[in-house]
Amino acid sequence: MATRQNSTNGKPKSPRIQVVLPELICEQLTILATNESRTVSNMAKVLIQEGIKKYFEKESTALIPEHNSNTDKFRDELEKQGVRRLKRAPQRIRYYKKIDENN
Repeated sequence: MATRQNSTNGKPKSPRIQVVLPELICEQLTILATNESRTVSNMAKVLIQEGIKKYFEKESTALIPEHNSNTDKFRDELEKQGVRRLKRAPQRIRYYKKIDENN
């Protein structure tokens, strides 16, 4: 059973589970997480999500609401994107009037 804790401000945190992994699987998970610039727990979450999705697709049972699935897919795509830092502050955009040569 997943446990739910409260944060310091009293709001409930997302459910937590505790898993015991064999050493080899833990090492493989760490390598995958490093390759994708993720934390190990986040990589585990992504792999669990993919496994559950494939399981339900295989069983052809849509037990996951479509809205949550789209949200999770969108979030995963955003997480895969690299972090790009600005080299300097954004410049002011200048719009120039187009001069009509007929006048």
